[in-house]
Amino acid sequence: MLKQRALLGACITLGLLSTPLYADTLRISIMGEPASLDPHKISGTWENDVAGDLFEGLITEAADGERIPGVAESWEISDDGTVYTFHLRENARWSDGEPVSAEDFVFAFRRILNPATAADYAYLLYPVKNAEAVYTSEADPETLGIEALDDHTLQITLERSTPYFLDQLSHYTAYPVPRHVVEEHGDAWSRPGNMVSNGPFALERWQSQTRIEAVRNAHYHSHDDVALDRVIYFPIEERNTALNRFRAGEIDVARDFPTQQYGWLQDNLPDATQTAPFLGIYYFVVNSRDGHPTADPRVREALSLATRREVITEQILGTGEEPAYSFVPPGVSHYEPQQPEWVELSQDERMARASELMQDAGYGPDNPLELMLRYNTSEDHRRVSIALGAMWEPLGVEVDLYNSEVAVHYTDLRQGDFDVGRAGWIGDYNDAQNFLSLLESGVANNYGAYSNPEFDALMAQAADTQDLDERGEIMAQAERLALDDAAVLPIYYYVSRNLVNPALQGWENNIEDIHRSRWVSFED
Repeated sequence: MLKQRALLGACITLGLLSTPLYADTLRISIMGEPASLDPHKISGTWENDVAGDLFEGLITEAADGERIPGVAESWEISDDGTVYTFHLRENARWSDGEPVSAEDFVFAFRRILNPATAADYAYLLYPVKNAEAVYTSEADPETLGIEALDDHTLQITLERSTPYFLDQLSHYTAYPVPRHVVEEHGDAWSRPGNMVSNGPFALERWQSQTRIEAVRNAHYHSHDDVALDRVIYFPIEERNTALNRFRAGEIDVARDFPTQQYGWLQDNLPDATQTAPFLGIYYFVVNSRDGHPTADPRVREALSLATRREVITEQILGTGEEPAYSFVPPGVSHYEPQQPEWVELSQDERMARASELMQDAGYGPDNPLELMLRYNTSEDHRRVSIALGAMWEPLGVEVDLYNSEVAVHYTDLRQGDFDVGRAGWIGDYNDAQNFLSLLESGVANNYGAYSNPEFDALMAQAADTQDLDERGEIMAQAERLALDDAAVLPIYYYVSRNLVNPALQGWENNIEDIHRSRWVSFED
């Protein structure tokens, strides 16, 4: 039975902010319905909020986002940086009490890199020896550079030294999965009643589009350090709905809030309203596939020139976002973000150049260009999309807006059913490669299907370069090339936005906006 604690509350304008009646239960709104809870079948930040509580990799995250030991309590790295030997905790257990073994990691890595799994994020593991060859069916899974030396010793061999590899191992692509359960239930293993996980919490139930409930995992290796008994995740795409439920005291954390309410929130809920720098980019994909008008680089550049980013960040949003002219955000280690050559032009000069490009491409007021623009459900996404249509209208562009919930939206992007599509990317690790890899040919999350052999060659050269500064310069060349091609349409660099019950302890802002419920508790 959950412990009952005194209800903490404070009256605020038009609402009541309080801790829950059962203060050992954290109620959090996430930004959409997960496509799955199988770590190999997900690709969103909202899914990471849940999966990161249910599972733990070799490396995990502290409250401040720093990487710390997870299932692995220690490790050694070879002098050339290509061989990692991990020593697993002997008390690491699945939620059914079975030991977490090195073989579970071997099984998981082979599974996510099996083409039949169709994992969108499989490419994040390409640093592992033969990973790409296994994924493309050019090598047998047994040749993958991962080996269980014994039940508690795991060795991973890389293609080359990869400075960010330990950070990658905290990502859900590198989580273990329970071989004994997957082999029994197949793809149904991650459903309630079947799912077994190794993180601080275990899945109890999942009501689609309503709530996901997880309870404290009694077999977790640091079980005694977990304060919460239960976490309830509410998938709420409408930010205003999440705000209203937060004000009513129905949830303790709202992941994101409507930017148009920022001023009111600062005045009325200053202790609950949290913003912080964030390693992420808000952008629009431009479809480079044949048959789409945006396959013409002149059209893509014209759209970018006509986009008034400062208007979007200052007048439409106004919560501290910075206008983005590069695809890689500032603050990335060993990297200087690039910008297109036209960034120094005045807005009038940009529009004149954009009009010339559109005319060269055969479009103008007398021959309007019709574009299908897709965005996922959010008042902010809608407002930005409407603004883009208005900014492009002087070029003779007519925009048809299509809205869908987040899972459907990203399926449409992957299938290429759009001309322009809203997207966002949050850094999985602090390295420019994590962003620029989205523009490499054949990558699943390269929604616009941009393909440039010179760009790909530069990224391959960077992967083979050991000097971090030299490697960064090579990737900068690749980014300049992509910006010259107008491969994507960067809009702004994210700030994290959360509403957090002031009675919560252990919620710390960090550049990746990662918050594991393991660290959270309520004031007594």
